Amino acid sequence: MFKKILIANRGEIALRVQRACREMGIKAVMVYSEADRDAKYVRLADEAVCIGPASPTQSYLSMPAIISAAEVTDAEAIHPGYGFLSENADFAERVEKSGFTFIGPSPESIRLMGDKVSAKQAMLKAGVPCVPGSDGALPDDPAQIKRIAKSVGYPVIIKAAGGGGGRGMRVVHTEAALLHAVQTTKTEAGAAFGNPEVYMEKFLQNPRHIEIQVLADTHRNAVYLGERDCSMQRRHQKVIEEAPAPGIPRRLLEKIGERCAAACKKIGYRGAGTFEFLYENGEFYFIEMNTRVQVEHPVTEMITGIDIVRTQIAVAAGEKLPFTQRQVQLRGHAIECRINAEDPYKFTPSPGRITTWHAPGGPGVRVDTHVYNNYFVPPNYDSMIGKIIVHGDTREQALARMRTALAETVVEGINTNIALHRELMVDASFSAGGTNIHYLEHWLSQHDR
Repeated sequence: MFKKILIANRGEIALRVQRACREMGIKAVMVYSEADRDAKYVRLADEAVCIGPASPTQSYLSMPAIISAAEVTDAEAIHPGYGFLSENADFAERVEKSGFTFIGPSPESIRLMGDKVSAKQAMLKAGVPCVPGSDGALPDDPAQIKRIAKSVGYPVIIKAAGGGGGRGMRVVHTEAALLHAVQTTKTEAGAAFGNPEVYMEKFLQNPRHIEIQVLADTHRNAVYLGERDCSMQRRHQKVIEEAPAPGIPRRLLEKIGERCAAACKKIGYRGAGTFEFLYENGEFYFIEMNTRVQVEHPVTEMITGIDIVRTQIAVAAGEKLPFTQRQVQLRGHAIECRINAEDPYKFTPSPGRITTWHAPGGPGVRVDTHVYNNYFVPPNYDSMIGKIIVHGDTREQALARMRTALAETVVEGINTNIALHRELMVDASFSAGGTNIHYLEHWLSQHDR
C-alpha cells in the first residue's frame, strides 16, 4: 500500500479523498491555489503545497506544478478527484512517466473512452447497446451527411467527439437545418476541445439518465455496483441523484450492469468508472463513460456499503477487488442534493463569505462539504459547496429524511439553491419517481420567478 498520496484537486472531493487516506493510514499531501489557502483540508493535511494563483490554468490545471509538488513531497501516487485533470490522458501519462502511480485508469483507457466516437465503437464491440447514429465521425460530403440523418430519422443530435459536460451538441429537427448545425458544431468543437470531429445520434425525446457504477482491478476482475438515476438536471448539469433508479425492472438493470462489467474486462479497464445511458421505452442506450470517481458516488456507497474512493486507492496499489459480484448487495434507497453557491432560480453564482453554516444530521444523513462558518467561497471555481446525501429503507423514507435535512440546513451570507431543492422534494412528479431529463427545465419554466 502507498505511504503517501498527493491529492490533485480542491473542494469537497479533496476532503473526501483525504479522509479515505487517513482511514487507510496513508499520509495525504494537499495542493492548493492561493484562493484556497484557508481551506479545511489544507489545514488538516499532513503536508500542503501552494501550486499557484487562483486561476485554475495556473494551479489545478498546471501539470508541471502538480508533478513538482509530488516530487518535492516524495508522494508515491496522485489522486485526481473529479473535474480538472481527472480525465486528461496526457496528465495520467505524465504522472506515470514521472514515476508516480495515477489513481485511475490507464492513459490508453482514458483516451479510448474520452473520445466519444472511439468509446461508442468499443462499446458496440463489447455488446453494450448504443444510440442509433453514425458509425464514426461524420464525413465531409454533405450528401452523405444527409443520407445518414435520413437513415437515423429526425430529430438527430450532432455531438462533438471530444465534448462533455453538456457542451458541443446541437439538436436538428429538419434536413434544412442539418448542414449548418454540423458546421457550427465542428467549429465550436475545434475551439473548445481541440478536436473538430463530430458524430450523429438519434435524438431521444423523453429519456431518463441512468448510469452504472463499475470497479475493476488489474487482475481482470470487474463488478458493477448497481445504478443511479441522474435525470433531474438543468442544461445537462445534474442537480439531484438517487439510487436505485425507481420504476425500472431489476432484470433489465442487472443485464446492463453485467454488460458494463464485461466491457471493463474487454478493454482492460482499472479503477472506478461510470457508464452513462439514456433509458427510454424499456431500452438502454450508451452515451459515454466517465473514467473517474463521480460527484454522485455517495448514493452508491450508501446503498452498497462499499467505499468507492478507498477501493480506487487499493486497486491502484495493485490489490484485488475485496468482493465479488455476488457479494454486492443493494440495500434501501439513497438521494443526493448538490448544494451550490448560486441563486436558486436564476442560477447566477454567489461567491462570498458564509456567515452562518449549520449542517443537518440524524439517522441516515451524510454531508460531504469543505465549507464552515466564515469560509469564503471563491469566485474562481465551480459553484458546488457540498452535497447532502440521505439513506432510508425505502424511497419514501429517503425522501422524508431529505426534506427534514434540507429544512435543518442553514447557510447565510451567500445565496444557495437549497430553496429549489426544498420545492423539488415535495413535487408530486419527482416524489412519484421516474421523471425524464427534460423535467426540471420544464418545471423551472412553469415556476418562473
